[in-house]
Amino acid sequence: MPELPEVETVMRGLQARLDGRTIVHAVANRPDLRWAMPVDLVRRLTRARVTGFRRRGKYILMRLAGGWSVLLHLGMSGRMVLGPARPNQPVLHEHLVLETDDGWRLGFVDPRRFGSVDLVRTEQEDQHRLLAGLGPEPLEASFTSALLSAALEGKRTSIKAALLDQKVVAGLGNIYVCEALFRARLSPLRSAHTVPGARAARLVPAIKETLREAIAAGGSSLRDYVQPGGELGYFQHAWKVYGREGEACERCPGLPDCPGIRRIVQSARSSFYCPRTQR
Repeated sequence: MPELPEVETVMRGLQARLDGRTIVHAVANRPDLRWAMPVDLVRRLTRARVTGFRRRGKYILMRLAGGWSVLLHLGMSGRMVLGPARPNQPVLHEHLVLETDDGWRLGFVDPRRFGSVDLVRTEQEDQHRLLAGLGPEPLEASFTSALLSAALEGKRTSIKAALLDQKVVAGLGNIYVCEALFRARLSPLRSAHTVPGARAARLVPAIKETLREAIAAGGSSLRDYVQPGGELGYFQHAWKVYGREGEACERCPGLPDCPGIRRIVQSARSSFYCPRTQR
């Protein structure tokens, strides 16, 4: 599933092309994805002017004149496809199509249909059922070591599991938690309640640094993820531990002094870390 950097990259791509444009044609090719689409979705979209975009966690909000926002979630296989409008050109697994007044076309393609589309009043975005319980945005200045320390206080789960909890911090997923923990020299097995204080002071800047570098690289292209214009992200080439089981990490001499990066399974997800330098 796309994580914060991929969703941010997609949002920026949509914003660059659609902000200020009017949607002249909208088509919903099915009534539902993961959940039912709003029955008035096409009506709200047709002739609506796009006034802005916002990302909240792993969700994209496209704001429309008139006070409505379209909430978009890519799910496991969803992607946004932007290109010049071409008539009579059906696309496999394309469930929502928008065409703009300057001749561009946006298609929401989702083979597995775990994505979602919804409508919410713009002033009530943060009260939407999918957004109401989200934790702080990790790239905002308000996300500090003190804030993270307070959220982790007394938590007996692993720090890896705690960071994946969207109520603790919004938008983080498996890849970037592994990468941030490596930079902070913290084991994914460490109990979350031992992180507040000095360890959180290392972890927060590591999270921010990892996410900013990934966004600058266009995210990590895995399986279905591409940018709206079809470009691949390339942060996967900068992974320090994720997917590198058995390799020497950049801090270690390698065999025989170091066993290399280790892969373990936590809550049915792979964690990659260096047992020599992450404690």
